[in-house]
Amino acid sequence: MSSLTESHLAAAQSAEAQSEFDDIRPYKDNEVRPTIARLIGDNEFVDTVARLKFPTLSKFAAPLLRPVVRAALRHETADVATVDNFQQRIEKYMRRLLDRTVTELTVSGLEYLTQSRAYCFVSNHRDIAMDPAFVNWTLYHNGFQTLRIAIGDNLLTKPFASDLMRLNKSFIVNRSATAPKEKLRAARKLSAYIHHSVVNDNANIWIAQREGRAKDGVDKTNPAIISMLAMSRAKTETLGDYLSRANIVPVSISYEWDPCDADKARELTILKRDGRYVKGEHEDVRSIAKGISGFKGRVHLAFGEPLSPAITTVDEAVAVMDDAIIDNYVLHASNCVAYEMIEGKAPDVIVGVKGVPFAEIDASAARRMLKARLEACDPEWRDMMLRIYANPVYTKLHTLQESDFTESDDRPAAQA
Repeated sequence: MSSLTESHLAAAQSAEAQSEFDDIRPYKDNEVRPTIARLIGDNEFVDTVARLKFPTLSKFAAPLLRPVVRAALRHETADVATVDNFQQRIEKYMRRLLDRTVTELTVSGLEYLTQSRAYCFVSNHRDIAMDPAFVNWTLYHNGFQTLRIAIGDNLLTKPFASDLMRLNKSFIVNRSATAPKEKLRAARKLSAYIHHSVVNDNANIWIAQREGRAKDGVDKTNPAIISMLAMSRAKTETLGDYLSRANIVPVSISYEWDPCDADKARELTILKRDGRYVKGEHEDVRSIAKGISGFKGRVHLAFGEPLSPAITTVDEAVAVMDDAIIDNYVLHASNCVAYEMIEGKAPDVIVGVKGVPFAEIDASAARRMLKARLEACDPEWRDMMLRIYANPVYTKLHTLQESDFTESDDRPAAQA
């Protein structure tokens, strides 16, 4: 077979593989301009932008603002012709956002990664939007390609939301499937797409270690995630070899302050009290907005070593993931003072990137901040808020009891 024929065959196979994922994949460069035109023509999207830019005026005159907002959007996106162009626009706004909401962003573990290789980053999950955003930002500014990000279709209730996320290299996870066969098909497609992205497209992937945020501060990998990732494995390939080819990297992200802490404490308290919690309309959207715009203080991002081909079982992979995420997790003074308020004594742990013993630092500012956040929180939710901040310390000390868990770990494979 001639090299030209081989090239055509490879291109045809790649196009066929892409068409299989058209309903979930990110947009390609040739789809950018039509998508931007669709967004600018969407009144609901334009009104949403108006509310962000003119919060007071838009309450009374949203339709009147549409021509102004549309003109501004056309000007801002006039030279955006590719996905890279679009992400460069986002980078500008992300930089401003970090300047306002993050005191310090630190990173460790980049020495385990090679810029020319693609990885499947599996991280703990504390914030809907900012977890992958911090990973993306860090990779981009260290010479790595940006991520294809998993996002649940439950967060894409508006057509414009789906368009925006897919422009930003997000791929859609089907969480709306209800029938068992439909769920299985969706999980297999997701597995195949992730593996195809890393192995065939040499594209980085981000996915959370569990469905939904760890609102209680307890980071545990759902075995269903590893099982889902392995669904497209050939029967002749060992689990370890398959996971190793997918270059799975555990990632730990820790926030000094959680902008959604009071909301999480409220939800978990109601869940514990009533046995169930019903989300309000657009509650996830509000959480996204609060997580993005709220103050986070110090943030640390830790990359672990890629999973070894020596792994033989799903449970072993889960244990390796959990150990890496917990070991690499950087505690903040906020975690330790919460533990101190619960236990009446300081924890024997190290804090911060430099690994200073908590007993040797001045935690007075963290105590004042935590007390202020507790006072601003409904009294009924305060115990849970303390637990949210303290649980990473209990986990580090290996003193977290099964009864301490406030959320169910029995979750399906889909991610967001």
